[in-house]
Amino acid sequence: MKIGIYGGSFNPIHRGHIALARQILRKEKLDQIWLMVSPQNPLKQGQSDLLADDLRLSLTRKALADEPKLIACDYEFHLPRPSYTWDTLQSLSKDYPEHDFSLIIGADNWLLFDRWYRADDILKNYRIIVYPREGSPIDSATLPPTVSLVNTRLYNISSSDIRQRIREGRAVRRLVPVAIYDEVLREYDLIDN
Repeated sequence: MKIGIYGGSFNPIHRGHIALARQILRKEKLDQIWLMVSPQNPLKQGQSDLLADDLRLSLTRKALADEPKLIACDYEFHLPRPSYTWDTLQSLSKDYPEHDFSLIIGADNWLLFDRWYRADDILKNYRIIVYPREGSPIDSATLPPTVSLVNTRLYNISSSDIRQRIREGRAVRRLVPVAIYDEVLREYDLIDN
């Protein structure tokens, strides 16, 4: 199967993540996209509004319950930390040799990609699908052969904005999947109180 790996903290997962994954799945003709919930970075233990790994995974699974081709994935939870993308991709390829993995990243990450651990090896061994991000213009003519820019809608939603709105008592109902709305409000409200 052709699997897209879409990593993130998903703190929390929101409607933009899901809509973007659906578009990439269709446009890039992938069989599945695994939303790879990243474990808490040990160097960022002071980040007070990051929910526990298992809770973020649980919320992501609930949000994707009706999306059979979008899979909440805890694979990185079981790798040595910190887990670099290269290590994750290599481990996935070893454990699932029957699958063809592609990396899905935002244009903002692509602009910094040369700083990633073993970036050249990722480029040589894996397809990279880049989706547009506001303020991060990409010229598709300059991309290496293993990198493609997928034309998706721009979603002006961010997990940090959702957390800020909850802190301020502002509405987030249109930003968060219905299946996790009440739990997101409760969990992020608990962090602040």
